[in-house]
Amino acid sequence: MAENTQTEKEYILANPEQGVAILGAQDQFVSLLEEGLNVTIHPFGNSIKVSGEPFQVQKAMAILKNMDKLIQKGIQLNSADVISAMKMADKGTLEYFLDLYTETLIKDAKGRAVRVKNYGQRQYIDAIKHNDVTFGVGPAGTGKTYLAVVMAIAALKRGDVEKIILTRPAVEAGESLGFLPGDLKDKVDPYLRPIYDALYAILGAEHTNRLMERGVIEIAPLAYMRGRTLEGAFVILDEAQNTTNAQMKMFLTRLGFGSKMIVNGDITQIDLPRHSQSGLVQATHILKDVNHIDFVTFTSDDVVRHPVVAAIINAYEAVEK
Repeated sequence: MAENTQTEKEYILANPEQGVAILGAQDQFVSLLEEGLNVTIHPFGNSIKVSGEPFQVQKAMAILKNMDKLIQKGIQLNSADVISAMKMADKGTLEYFLDLYTETLIKDAKGRAVRVKNYGQRQYIDAIKHNDVTFGVGPAGTGKTYLAVVMAIAALKRGDVEKIILTRPAVEAGESLGFLPGDLKDKVDPYLRPIYDALYAILGAEHTNRLMERGVIEIAPLAYMRGRTLEGAFVILDEAQNTTNAQMKMFLTRLGFGSKMIVNGDITQIDLPRHSQSGLVQATHILKDVNHIDFVTFTSDDVVRHPVVAAIINAYEAVEK
């Protein structure tokens, strides 16, 4: 007869009135933990009983303890926090989970604190703070664009820079700018939607539009960077995998005094013609030993979207390999 390896442990909430905060609205955090750890969770009053394989139950108990500590500090958790906790538990780095919440990068348009969600993002933020040029390379959903915009707005508010410049190459799969209606701004805007989304989330649409009208925030296609020297600016190049080597060199040599640059991209999503080499791929080799330039590589483990997104990325990467 097979030995029963199932076990059950009980976690008692520090504050029974904050049960919803640790369980999530309609127990959504419970569902995430059950699916992610393959355990069964039964909350009742101030008690949360967890059953399953001993090692998985132990991880669930540790996650609940860390979540409870954050809630006692007045920090509101969301699904991304729960997913991050599970990933850190899998990696054996859960002991550092609380440290991620010690620094508020900025408050968003709704007054909510913006913080890093995992160690990959912490490494990215530290690289931006300590280097003139930072490359963020990795899949969608890792927070590259959003955190770059967060750091740019924080620098602007502190007075470290005078303006923010956001750009990207106008290259997309299957469609040419020339076939899109409207003037250049109308043509480029759809390609810059992730940047607009980040700006609106942090500043609000009205404030963002005012700063754009005053030229404090400039959003332009990469071609507009040629011939300029960007001083006192926080410059972000998004979708950099679709730059050519010449475009990447042109962009990086725009760096002026008192400026910072962030170059983000996903080298698995290159939409350049087959004969063209990605400027981002080449830059990772050419500039890897240059001072004041740092490279941060994200993986599917750093994805802070729905857990299925990370699974999708892993599935595609497995086939491509």
